[in-house]
Amino acid sequence: MPFHVLTGSFVHESSTFKKGETTLQDFRDEVLDLGQTAIDRFGEVNDELAGFLDAGRAGGWRVTHTVSAHANPGAPVSRQAFDHIAGIICDAAREHRSTLDGILLSLHGSMVPTFCEDGEGELLRRLRAIVGPDLPVAASLDLHAMVTPAMIEQAQILVSYKTYPHIDMRATGLHAGRILDAAMRSEVRPRTIRVHVPMLDEANAGRTDVPATAALYARAAAHEAEPGILAVSVNAGFSEADIAEMGPTVLVTHDKGAEARAEAIARDLARSIWDGRGSVANTFLTPAEAAAQARDFDAAKGPLVIADYADNPGAGAYGDATALLSALLDAGAEPGAFAPMIDPEAAATLHRYRVGETVTLDLGGKCDPAFGGGPLRLTGEILNLSDGSYTGDGPILGGITHSFGPTAVFRVQGIDILVVTLNEQMLDLQQVRTFGIEPARLRFLVVKSMQHFRAAFEPIAGKVIVCDTGALATPQAHLRPYVRVRRPVWPLDRDATYDP
Repeated sequence: MPFHVLTGSFVHESSTFKKGETTLQDFRDEVLDLGQTAIDRFGEVNDELAGFLDAGRAGGWRVTHTVSAHANPGAPVSRQAFDHIAGIICDAAREHRSTLDGILLSLHGSMVPTFCEDGEGELLRRLRAIVGPDLPVAASLDLHAMVTPAMIEQAQILVSYKTYPHIDMRATGLHAGRILDAAMRSEVRPRTIRVHVPMLDEANAGRTDVPATAALYARAAAHEAEPGILAVSVNAGFSEADIAEMGPTVLVTHDKGAEARAEAIARDLARSIWDGRGSVANTFLTPAEAAAQARDFDAAKGPLVIADYADNPGAGAYGDATALLSALLDAGAEPGAFAPMIDPEAAATLHRYRVGETVTLDLGGKCDPAFGGGPLRLTGEILNLSDGSYTGDGPILGGITHSFGPTAVFRVQGIDILVVTLNEQMLDLQQVRTFGIEPARLRFLVVKSMQHFRAAFEPIAGKVIVCDTGALATPQAHLRPYVRVRRPVWPLDRDATYDP
């Protein structure tokens, strides 16, 4: 009889500093696909589910896929949303309990519901209560996971991405699936060791285009060739989620008998994370400094790409900070583009007009003006109106269709502003090209993203610079009011020490 494996995906990266809640509708707006609908959408693209299915085909499994649920990073997940999506997975586990040989999940590792600090641990706890202590459970994780003791207690197998920008989702799913297959065949008896580092996050947030940080992942991959070492995961952490267990972790999933070696590997990598705590690769410019470069940039070899790091929607920021746009307008920088400005109210206003009309409105800065600036009163021309749908063609989103919701391109003083309704960070060139913005024709292009933008935008850029606009995801961690994280912790406490 083939192995029967239950699969599911429940992914959210939660900023505890962001106002409001991530609701069930937020998941519906992004991804909330059941069963075969999810397989049809994600089964042959760069997604963990595709990797799960690859492993299943190789192992001859019978796969029951429950749900693929993704919402863009944002405020803590509401109880209604968590219970609904976790309930789909748990109900299926209960229904198929008598025939299940394993469970394989795609999780993030930094989900914080409104009612607890550890969404993944809570989901795994509920599943364990249904299937018992021995059934093999595997999970793929984002590189920015905050892995808790509860997670490694409830799942024997944990495998994280090894790239940032994240381009190895399918490969990570396949890796987790292969270990699960070996466990179901009783070829291995996996367990996972966790070592935690008292930092808010790794110095470069896991950037694998930074040599010192990339070396951590190269070492992790090399260790996986050792006898009994099944997976080595270096998790950079997520500094926008204030929980007791926040911070970087190293996980080693190992076979029985390899515990001592697994612990030595984990402690050695953890020590390297700590020793590199002061080695930050980014140079963070002020909005005025970035605007001056944009005004004077020679775009003969491609546009200046400016990352609005602090207002990255992918880190839970609001995506409506105006400080950089204001500086660009004041500097007279043009021609350029600014993508996106997440402002549902402004998008709705622009959709009441026609392409070519001139409109005056208040743009951006409406969620929390204390982080990144308040609304700007602007007059401009509407260049494009659409439903916001686009299909990616780059390393991260290739072949995957998403939507910004009602979207407009609004030109102000030679800057084309992509005004959108739904929360998305910049990952793919089609997020601008679909709406008539062609980077090759620009002097500069602002993208609201920390690092993922590099996969698609860096190859077409004449130069990349990074700006700290003081928005919610600012690298100045002391500006966020941490109350839950265990102290001392670097860099809030400069006298913090560490002995792994």
